[in-house]
Amino acid sequence: MNARGCLWLVSIVLVVVFLRALQGCFFAVHQTEQVIITQFGKPVGEPITDPGLHFKLPIIQEVNRIDKRFLEWDGAPVAIPTRDKTYIHVDTFARWRINDAKTYFVRLRDERSAQSRLEDILGSETRNAVAKHDLIEIVRIDKNRKPLRDENLKNVPTGLGTIGVLPPIDYGRLKIEDEIKTKAAGKLSEFGIELLDLRRIAGQKERDLNEIQSTAYRQVQQIRGESDAKATEIYAHAYTQNPQAAEFYNFLKSMDTYRKVLTKDTTLVFSTDSDLFGLLKRANAKPQTLPPAR
Repeated sequence: MNARGCLWLVSIVLVVVFLRALQGCFFAVHQTEQVIITQFGKPVGEPITDPGLHFKLPIIQEVNRIDKRFLEWDGAPVAIPTRDKTYIHVDTFARWRINDAKTYFVRLRDERSAQSRLEDILGSETRNAVAKHDLIEIVRIDKNRKPLRDENLKNVPTGLGTIGVLPPIDYGRLKIEDEIKTKAAGKLSEFGIELLDLRRIAGQKERDLNEIQSTAYRQVQQIRGESDAKATEIYAHAYTQNPQAAEFYNFLKSMDTYRKVLTKDTTLVFSTDSDLFGLLKRANAKPQTLPPAR
């Protein structure tokens, strides 16, 4: 191979290497993810959260993708003893997201490790909370069961005031759930994980849905009103060209009104002087024959 051929071969190799390196410089970030750039295994810079095309150094830097959506965790049902020594089966679940991608990557690296950490922390806090409360406090929604008031016990003999009186519920299931969430959230925040309030999410979803529906309904009514007004204007202009057209227009509007108001079981009683009777009488009248043209 002569020198010219070697030069062409080297040029082609350099172009291929350049294109491969150029391809490794750019990467795309989807709207459902965030990216941590690592250099020799260590994070560099801040997490990239904006979707689009981004740049990195080829070969020495790597792209680590982290989910930005709401994620699920479902624990296995377990039997836990309550404070009054009653075993209950508790099925725990949570929804979470990564709110500090850099901390999450350094401490956990991937979702599998995060699921394991959620299992440890939420499971432990759930067992502690159940063990501190009686069964009635765990299964009741709120603390509606109240002790009898002092005024109701004035005439009760001494020693009998507590017979048949249920002790008050200090917490209730909702407060116990909030207690578990608060304690677990504090520990999980050290790993860049945020626990989500499902009740708040459901309420926000309902509010957003109602807002969308009300906005759509308002727009539909506005368009319908503008259309009806335009149609009325066109009809009025068309039917006011001569008296017969105006009378026919009034007849159609009256019939349309009666059609909307009356049903098949409606009985009408009206005099011969009413407008409806006159319209019906004229409608049933035989049309006059025109004289032949001369």
